[in-house]
Amino acid sequence: MAEAVKKRSEIPAGDRWAVEDLFENDAAWEQALEEASGEVEKAAGYKGRLGESAALLREYLDFEDALDRQVNLVYMYAHLNMDTDTTDTAGQASYMKAQMLASKMEEAVAFSLPEIMEIPAEVLAQYRAAEPGLKVYDRYFTLMEREREHTRSREVEELLASASEMAQSPSNTFTMLNNADLKFDRITGEDGTETEVTLGRFGGLMESRDRRVRREAFQSIYREYGQFANTIAANFTANIRRAVFYAKARGYASTRAMYLAPANVPEAVYDNLIQVVHEGLPAMYRYVALRKKMLGVEELHMYDVYVPIIPEYQMTVSFEEAKTTILEALKPMGAEYLEALEEGFKNRWIDACENVGKRSGAYCSGGTVSHPFVLMTYKDKLDDMFTLVHEMGHAMHNYFSNKTQPHQTAGYKIFVAEVASTCNEILLTRYLLERTQDKVQKAYIINHFLDEVKGTLFRQTMFAEFEMLAHRMFEQGEALTAERLNQVYLELNQKYFGPDMVSDPEIRLEWARIPHFYTPFYVYQYATGIAAAAALSTRILEMGAPGVEDYMKFLTGGGSQDPIDLLKLAGVDMSRKEPVEAAIKLFEKMLGDLEELLA
Repeated sequence: MAEAVKKRSEIPAGDRWAVEDLFENDAAWEQALEEASGEVEKAAGYKGRLGESAALLREYLDFEDALDRQVNLVYMYAHLNMDTDTTDTAGQASYMKAQMLASKMEEAVAFSLPEIMEIPAEVLAQYRAAEPGLKVYDRYFTLMEREREHTRSREVEELLASASEMAQSPSNTFTMLNNADLKFDRITGEDGTETEVTLGRFGGLMESRDRRVRREAFQSIYREYGQFANTIAANFTANIRRAVFYAKARGYASTRAMYLAPANVPEAVYDNLIQVVHEGLPAMYRYVALRKKMLGVEELHMYDVYVPIIPEYQMTVSFEEAKTTILEALKPMGAEYLEALEEGFKNRWIDACENVGKRSGAYCSGGTVSHPFVLMTYKDKLDDMFTLVHEMGHAMHNYFSNKTQPHQTAGYKIFVAEVASTCNEILLTRYLLERTQDKVQKAYIINHFLDEVKGTLFRQTMFAEFEMLAHRMFEQGEALTAERLNQVYLELNQKYFGPDMVSDPEIRLEWARIPHFYTPFYVYQYATGIAAAAALSTRILEMGAPGVEDYMKFLTGGGSQDPIDLLKLAGVDMSRKEPVEAAIKLFEKMLGDLEELLA
């Protein structure tokens, strides 16, 4: 029998992330929760008074800023503990308390933005000129003016804020269903022993050299999602309904317009991405044809997408080896970057072990209130090393933004969130390719890179197109049944993978297991991110110190400017089609290199 998945309590403390850096223990957290709740109550004392004087306006903004830090610290501790063991009822209760606190804060301060907007423009200008302490809020005032037409009266803003906790229900429901309740069939592994299929193990199983294992794992996963397809479709629709409600309440033309507005990203960027990727699909079809040829199969199925196509070589990388390799690969980034990276490796910023109830996938959390925390499940695969370098790219972005920017402008927009992480991946790929003369190993690494671009540029654009279509269908009054969503997804899968791929019936359910769909219009940024990252990594390697200097302007910029402007400082203009076109050309070049190696 295969070794059972460990309980969280069985994971050594040294192998867990250091949540005690936030609070020493649960008792300290409870005290902070109570204190933060008391601070929230103080917001009411400012209501109706923000226009009285420049000094009072500054006092309130400082209060809200400090409250935001306090509440986010409490929330972060709870969500980190929840995500490492979603089956722990005490952790679930703490997370719910933290959510309630966050919602309570949002409701308590909801009056402030409309009230500040009611201050006459000339008076507000006088306040800002007279009170030096308001200088740190310049960006806040700029964004406030931008949001003016979408901000409602104090009463309506308070009502919208009070509904925020309820509005998280679809996402919370999916999290619990996906991570705690769904149970998948056991299958016989490559070694002939029975193994439990979990979301954490699914990626590794899909890379198995044994096609039967891949097929049975694939069928096990989607058999379970299929049993709950109607429920998941209703929950997914509820999340879209929530988005539509807020878009209408705030006067946006669509949900997409609302979600792109905070970062000031033109909708044309989204449309350009889909258009350019559609134009580049022949390169994807060429990749699929090569995969079919190298696997030697009469039919290429969706469960054949992730297994490496270099059968003679298997690259295993331990967690410690991965950290050493990453430090070497990122040396072009300079000493300051490497010192911060090593600090994260040594001081338990990372939670990499699998345990029962642990949230699937990988992420970096930290925001603007602490050092970053990285969650993943490391399985000694090359892909895991790339996941680690990816998430540490997020961590370095957080770290340097927090180090350089004040709290008010440290948080960066989601649009640039995937740039630093993907830039790290490309630097690691180029490092590995330069360090080997072994044709098989080189082909293996190129194959991995192509798989990453396939998954990040092509697949995430497919997700983005599905999400756009689903929201548009709902906004036009169409019912989003499981059958209809399955149909739309299957048609897109056929379009993106082309004629040499068998789109198995199970793949129509893939939309049902994507957590990111509960953060609407997020996934397209993976694709734009890899386009920007490809350009930036080239500048770093070709220009040396000047390229790094430009890159650090972006990395330390936080939210001090619009993300497109920050990327322009680093040398990339994402308002144009060229970065996406260049990424596809890089994919084609690497594909050509692989075809030559395999000839």
